[in-house]
Amino acid sequence: MQLADLTTLRLGGPARGFVDAHTEEELIAAVREADAADEPLLVLAGGSNVVVADEGFHGTVVRVLTRGVERDGDTFTAQAGEPWDEFVAGRVAEGLAGIECLSGIPGSIGATPIQNVGAYGQEVAEGITSVRVLNRAGGEVTELTPDECGFSYRSSAFKREPGEWVVLAVSFALETQPHSRPIRYVELARALGVELGDSAPLADVREAVLALRRGKGMVLDPDDPDSVSVGSFFTNPILDLAHFEELDRRVGVEFGPDVRPPSWPEPDGQVKTSAAWLVERAGFGCGYGAPGPIMISTKHSLALTNRGGGTTAELVALAREIQAGVRKTFGVELHAEPVYVGV
Repeated sequence: MQLADLTTLRLGGPARGFVDAHTEEELIAAVREADAADEPLLVLAGGSNVVVADEGFHGTVVRVLTRGVERDGDTFTAQAGEPWDEFVAGRVAEGLAGIECLSGIPGSIGATPIQNVGAYGQEVAEGITSVRVLNRAGGEVTELTPDECGFSYRSSAFKREPGEWVVLAVSFALETQPHSRPIRYVELARALGVELGDSAPLADVREAVLALRRGKGMVLDPDDPDSVSVGSFFTNPILDLAHFEELDRRVGVEFGPDVRPPSWPEPDGQVKTSAAWLVERAGFGCGYGAPGPIMISTKHSLALTNRGGGTTAELVALAREIQAGVRKTFGVELHAEPVYVGV
């Protein structure tokens, strides 16, 4: 089997072996067995946030196919293999708020704390109460608190220390209410016809988010070649004040004194800016690289797509070309959001 068959980018060569884990016990056993044999291991679920080398993976791939959701009041514990958007849709239908703005994101429950996935003003870290993990070094199963997960913008201890843990299940605390949490994202507020800080019916928020994501090719759709991607390929840069002021100066020199880079102050005094804005103004707009097969989405400048017949080498080359262009123009380093496997 080619790993291309298991990833949303449809890229990646073969693996030496595959093990399907349908239960938490099977998942634990498969990981322990591979570790005991000193076998290279790739734990894979939805395949929506990985870039796998054309040469494939020279080890065992454990496919996380675990399913099940348990409820205790307004706290839900979901197995790592549960599809994320099915989980969101179910909670919205039940009148539970806290993850409605994360609708349409592909992948599995187990990947969400690793990436601290977020969109339209929400992050999963806001609702996570604990993450059940297998500690690969000691072989024991334990529950990690949010503090122990080390959540930060699109990152966590799981991402910063790859291979240390395997996520088995995630628990979320949600709120029973007919309306959403306060809307924090301008584009979403506009689509809903509300002011920032207002709420809206949960179902309306989910549908608005799905519509916005579809318009950007960010909802998996077999009829939309722009959706053959990992979503946003680069994270928004977070710069210290001196670095942002230098960016502001460069933008003024390059585009004139009336042009300013987008900025959102961070609680620690740093400043977040827009990766998409930098990419586009460095000369890499929607459709760059057409006709492909590897090219920037025609709908969103942060999505790198495979129109069919592309290679991982071509995708990585495009990513590095974009990074080099933004670095040269703005002095800002873009960081890839997906995990590279064998690249």
